[in-house]
Amino acid sequence: MAQFLDRYRIIEAQKEESVSFIKDLLVYIDKLENDLRGENDRLSKELEDAQLDLDDARRSRREMQQQLTVTSQRLGQYNTDNESLKNRNPYIIVLIDGDGTIFHEEYIRQGLEGGKKAANALRNAALEQCPNIPDDVEVIAKIFANVSGLAKAMKRVGILDNPEDLREFTLGFTQGKASFDFIDVGHGKERADSKIREATRWNIRNHNCKQILLGVSHDAGYAPFLDEVLRDESTTRRVSIIEGTPIVRELAATGTRVLNFDHIFRNDKLIERQSPYSQFQQLSHGLLPAQLQAIGNGRNQSPTPPNTWAGVTSIPLTTPPPMVFPVTLKNGTSGAAAAAAVNIVTPHPKLDDWVPGDRGLDPTLTISAVVLERTKRRAGNTKLCNNHYLRGPCPKGDECVFEHKHKATEEELKAIAYLTRLNPCVNGQDCDVEYCIYGHHCPSVGLNLAAVGGNGKGEEGVCAAFGCRFGADGHPPGTVIRHPKKWDKEYY
Repeated sequence: MAQFLDRYRIIEAQKEESVSFIKDLLVYIDKLENDLRGENDRLSKELEDAQLDLDDARRSRREMQQQLTVTSQRLGQYNTDNESLKNRNPYIIVLIDGDGTIFHEEYIRQGLEGGKKAANALRNAALEQCPNIPDDVEVIAKIFANVSGLAKAMKRVGILDNPEDLREFTLGFTQGKASFDFIDVGHGKERADSKIREATRWNIRNHNCKQILLGVSHDAGYAPFLDEVLRDESTTRRVSIIEGTPIVRELAATGTRVLNFDHIFRNDKLIERQSPYSQFQQLSHGLLPAQLQAIGNGRNQSPTPPNTWAGVTSIPLTTPPPMVFPVTLKNGTSGAAAAAAVNIVTPHPKLDDWVPGDRGLDPTLTISAVVLERTKRRAGNTKLCNNHYLRGPCPKGDECVFEHKHKATEEELKAIAYLTRLNPCVNGQDCDVEYCIYGHHCPSVGLNLAAVGGNGKGEEGVCAAFGCRFGADGHPPGTVIRHPKKWDKEYY
């Protein structure tokens, strides 16, 4: 019996162990099932999200493909439009400094009709020099010049008899083509330069501009500007220089292409064929004393001498008179007694070809040395007022410290005018005041009188002034200025 009891107890213990095992197994299975269910839910959610992402990516890809197709089509159209815009309304622009690049006189002398012919010739020449351009290219031309100053210069050198011909020429040039303009910029060098520079800068950035032709071969001042704007090969290919006068070394060094339009423009500078200084008479001891005395004592003056410089300048002259100084001898004699001893030196030949600038040479004066010396000796408040006698009336009125009441003779007015010209005009050759009383170049060059008892030849190329206030540019090239300015006080 005990044996069965032991066996029962063993079986009962095994049964409890089995039940415990089964319980643990069921708990584990339940936990595992819950974990797997959660993982399944998570994976299902991720799968759903992935499917949504896939669908979205597929849709986005299709949209991107469609957009890429549309963009490619638009890009092609844009490229086509861009090329069309770059080649639509193509033009060549010609920018000319008309004060230095000057048309041949045969055009200018024809006035209005000559201007139209010059416009046609310039357009044809520009097209011939730029072959690789569209057939419908337009030629635009702008010429900047000081028309009045240029007309005066051309009249001085004998190209024009009537300055109005140049004005008519400019009108004809402007009327010849709708895109052609001859622009009068007035006095001042930088006025034309600044317009040409700004026009070049603007057009070089415009792809419709196929070529820029610059008529500036005479002016080295454009060299730094060209170095600035011609930064690469594409811009360098689009800029050329029209050669009128031979191109200056500085411009040639920029490597810019040079075009020769010598059938349209002058290849030489304006040179005065007969400057006012060249009108000096070849005087010697053979002159009659009475002739020189007449100059000194005023026999050739009008019966009633004018009392202002305006009155003097209103007297008609067939030709500008030479500047003549009756010289006072060492013993103090002058006039007829000294006339036979006067030696007047012909100006240096270089003066015949000298053009100091746009304004040119001041009109010459016939001055009595006796009156000049007497005028210079006036001191303090006895000095004759420049403004009163040369301009009139003096703006200072009664407050002016200089003499106003003296009734000046014509010779005295000329002496005052000469002394005033020893003071340089602040505007120099850019001065546009027609009757400016100040000097626009040194009036003492070419006035070298031989010393009394000398050989009558004087010194060529030497400024005769003591304390000359003019710089080198106010003298002919090569002039020796022995006594430059040593004080700031005016001569008179």
